[in-house]
Amino acid sequence: MKPLPFLILGLSLSLILKSAAADFEKRPVTIFSDGVRMAGDLYTPKGTKADEKLPCLVLCCGTGGTKARTGNQTAPHFAQNGYMVLAFDYRGWGQSDSKLITVDPQSRPDAKGEVQVKARAVRWQMDYTDQLGDIRAAISFIGGEPNADCERIGLWGTSYGGGLVTWIAGNDPRVRAVVAQVPGMGAGRSGAKAQKTAYDLLTKQARGETEAVPFETGQLGGKLSAYAQMRSNPAKGLGFYPLEAAAKIKIPAFILDASDDELMNIKDNGGKAAEIIKANGVEVEYHVIPGITHYGVYKEKFQEVTALEIAWLDQHLKKAPAAK
Repeated sequence: MKPLPFLILGLSLSLILKSAAADFEKRPVTIFSDGVRMAGDLYTPKGTKADEKLPCLVLCCGTGGTKARTGNQTAPHFAQNGYMVLAFDYRGWGQSDSKLITVDPQSRPDAKGEVQVKARAVRWQMDYTDQLGDIRAAISFIGGEPNADCERIGLWGTSYGGGLVTWIAGNDPRVRAVVAQVPGMGAGRSGAKAQKTAYDLLTKQARGETEAVPFETGQLGGKLSAYAQMRSNPAKGLGFYPLEAAAKIKIPAFILDASDDELMNIKDNGGKAAEIIKANGVEVEYHVIPGITHYGVYKEKFQEVTALEIAWLDQHLKKAPAAK
């Protein structure tokens, strides 16, 4: 697939990316995912009227990303352009509470169903199963806001989060548009060899022959080893295949890659997802930003990338019929 031209849809950068100094409001929120408290920040355009219904966008971070960094950089630009935006930390990441595992066998619950236990916090896990639930909880939370238009909820995901939002877009009917930038689509993870490796690990975890949750094991390798706090658990990725989910997407999709991405082959990830969506007759816009590596979307090309995404969302989410 050839990269599409870089169109701003008639809008200049100066109009799309205005000064974020005073055009939005931000407040902390708490989101519950399977009973675990997740920390979130809700951004709204300044001066939103009590009865005004806004298009909504849930931001989903990549490896090691947090609302304090990725969200704080990105959300204001969407909010000042008329969107209600929710940035949040997956459970066990950033400022969110952790899922807990008991160190010793549990005692029997008392009359209130309570037990006293020694527990270990589960932090910084790349846990697809949990994080798909976290994103659904975030969608549910923003849908409950008085100013939210539940007919105009979109997802934005970056890197690792780009694969997560692709899966959700193919499986959650509440989502009406999806943006995935420099997405990791797990190319090759659905193959027989990768699945056997994951099932073998799951067997060892179930039998107590290795860590049930990776703390000492599961470190990321190669160019991702810089994320020293992160842990990967392939057994929790069974059934999570974004490229298969892409075939189920029925909503407009925007996928953006970096031409010199050093972390993945873009043809097998973002490019492949775009081909699958297009082959099903669904509207998809695919961009390749030339001359940048994976992290260039957050650095030298941040303004350009965000402008493209806002322009596309304005056409495919903001201009959709508002709820009455």
